[in-house]
This record gives sequence, structure tokens and C-alpha cells, in this order.
Amino acid sequence: MVELNGDERLDYLLAENLRIIQSPSVFSFSLDAVLLSRFVNVPIQKGKIVDLCSGNGVIPLLLSTRTKGTITGVEIQERLYDMAQRSMDYNGLTSQIEMIHGDIKEIPKQIGYSKYDVVTCNPPYFPTPSMEEINKNEHFAIARHEIMCNLEDVMRVSSQLLRQGGKAAFVHRPGRLMDILHFMRMYRIEPKRLQFVYPKSSKEANTILIEGIKDGNPDLKILPPLVVYNDQNEYNPEIRRILYGEE
Repeated sequence: MVELNGDERLDYLLAENLRIIQSPSVFSFSLDAVLLSRFVNVPIQKGKIVDLCSGNGVIPLLLSTRTKGTITGVEIQERLYDMAQRSMDYNGLTSQIEMIHGDIKEIPKQIGYSKYDVVTCNPPYFPTPSMEEINKNEHFAIARHEIMCNLEDVMRVSSQLLRQGGKAAFVHRPGRLMDILHFMRMYRIEPKRLQFVYPKSSKEANTILIEGIKDGNPDLKILPPLVVYNDQNEYNPEIRRILYGEE
């Protein structure tokens, strides 16, 4: 059994035999998080992984199906952290996944520098707007806008956590690509794999997936594009496989 508070619900994690606590009044996970959890290279048998800006813990949950390594999730919003922790309890994953309620900018001092094999992050995408423009729902605002951390914070902290040769992977928007490349190199994370995600083949890309290696050699590979929907507004086969395990 799991304790649900207020408007919370217990959802299935699609292709996985897992459940996750969600709420319509806080920021639920999106396709972006699922794509990142499948894009990143993770060690299968052992390793140490950190997921920054974890929200309700969807990426740690999904990564637990791909690795036997230990996973640490970091989330600054107490409500989301609490939901994530209860999801880990429900799925019996507390021995593999540790959730931390904290600010990512302080986390290297708390859990250690240069110790981790993989860092993932689905960060806030947008610079902080004016107070008139910002979402009145605090949970949505923090998840979407660089209020508690910005892109440079994410790259600096990722580099601080990674061992030499460790990998960092991010999902973001194409409009921030030059900023992402700039800050990755500034903090010694050499971009190695980049994939553009398109809502349809006729549309512009609206998402990017990028992975880098700390102190890696320059050699960026552009992967084949990932197209979400076909002309009938149905998921393409690769997306169906990612989401539902269907071929």
C-alpha cells in the first residue's frame, strides 16, 4: 500500500512494471524525461549515478530498470521530493535509489566530488521571466524556469560530481544548444552525442538530447533524428517501443 495525499494518484510507468506518484497540481513528468532515461549510457552491473532536478523521481525509477548501480536523485521542492521518496518505497527500490531533498548547487559538498560515473538532468528550460509572466503555481514555475538553478549551475555541478571519464546527459530545448555547448566545455564536459527530437517530420526540432564525457576528446556525433508522431498523429514505432515496450 502507498499513502496518497490530496489530489495525488498512482500511475503506471508505461513500459515498466513500476508505479509513480503524480499530482495535477505539481509538475508531472513528460516525454522528455523518458527519452533522457533511454538516451543516456549507464553501466549495467555497477556504478554510481546522480540525477539532478529529479522532480517526482521518474528518471531514477526508469534508470533502475537499466542498471544495477546505485542512483541518487536530488530535488529542491519538498512536495516533489516527498512524492519521489514514497514512490521509491512503493516500488521497493530504496536500497538502490536514494532521494535527497536539497539544492543541487550544494550537493557536491554533501555527497562528494569526482565520485560519480553518470550524471543526468532534465533542468528548467527557460530563463526566469518577469514576475508578471511567471506561472502563479510555484511548482510549475520552479520546474520550468531558472529560479532555483540555471544552466551554468547544472553544468558546473555535473562536472564537480563526475569522475574523469564519467558521462553527463541532458535533455533541453534546441534554442539553448549554443549555451549548453558553451557551458559543457567551460566545465570540462566534452560533448560526444547529440540527438534532435522532432514532434513530426515536417516540424522543427523541439527537444535535444546531449551527452558528454568529463575531460573527453573532441568528437561530437550527431545521431539520427527521433520523430515522435507520424502524419496520423500516432506515435512512431521507436517512440512506442520506448514508451510501451512495443515493437
